[in-house]
Amino acid sequence: TMQSSGHRFRDVEHHPLLADNNDYDSSSSSSEADMAERVWFIRDGCGMVCAIMTWLLVVYADFVVTFVMLLPSKDFWYSVINGVLFNCLAVLALSSHLRTMLTDPGAVPKGNATKEYMDNLQLKPGEVIYKCPKCCSIKPERAHHCSICKRCIRKMDHHCPWVNNCVGEKNQRFFVLFTMYIALISAHALVLCGFQFFSCVRGQWTECSDFSPPVTVILMIFLCLEGFLFLTFTAVMFGTQIHSICNDETEIERLKSEKPTWERRLRWEGMKSVFGGQPSLLWINPFAGFRIRRLLLRGKKGGPEFSV
Repeated sequence: TMQSSGHRFRDVEHHPLLADNNDYDSSSSSSEADMAERVWFIRDGCGMVCAIMTWLLVVYADFVVTFVMLLPSKDFWYSVINGVLFNCLAVLALSSHLRTMLTDPGAVPKGNATKEYMDNLQLKPGEVIYKCPKCCSIKPERAHHCSICKRCIRKMDHHCPWVNNCVGEKNQRFFVLFTMYIALISAHALVLCGFQFFSCVRGQWTECSDFSPPVTVILMIFLCLEGFLFLTFTAVMFGTQIHSICNDETEIERLKSEKPTWERRLRWEGMKSVFGGQPSLLWINPFAGFRIRRLLLRGKKGGPEFSV
């Protein structure tokens, strides 16, 4: 019999083997461990195009800032300080993008809704759990199925084509950092464009750039449009993500107006659960927790896992 959404979620919540932070059983734990030893990547054509476009747009912005605005400048320290700052922010933004795209967002093991597994759960008479008919998985509380990733994702917020991945329990931190750093370099690029236009007009476009005045104007206009659009989009997304984290509510849950059946964390506890531990510089470091040796071992144990 069909259960109401609230009843179903309560049943899932009260079953210890289906809690978000617990393992399923020995067999599913081993499968999750095997999955963790592989690189996560989704083979979605639209997502891959969007991800490549993101990198190309950042590279374009870096080219215009470096070769059109900073290198021709006569102010040495102005060029050095702004060049180092912009390129550092660009590296942090692209690193956050990579980690968001290549991190398992919290996928539920496929096909674990078997009779043997159901017997291992030792369900009480009348106890109800939810099975996803699309990926044949036992669905934990607050998990949702993604039709693009073809998996149920724990605490799925949304699927973002720009990072070619879902934003979920395990990679939300990197997505937040990605939106923050893109917003920062966009704002920085707009400020530099303003100074450059003022400098060029005051100097009547003589020695303003190594490029001709028409080419310089076209490159800077495109950069301004790109910077404005990306700043608006990522700033709004960053604010939305922080709001969701503080309210312990995903975007899907907000849009569906789902009544919370879980105990919501306090705002500060929500931030610590996503970013890890007490506030520190590690919160804004996309390299935190990254191990090159572990990545090399993953490649030897079976290579990347595509379209899991």
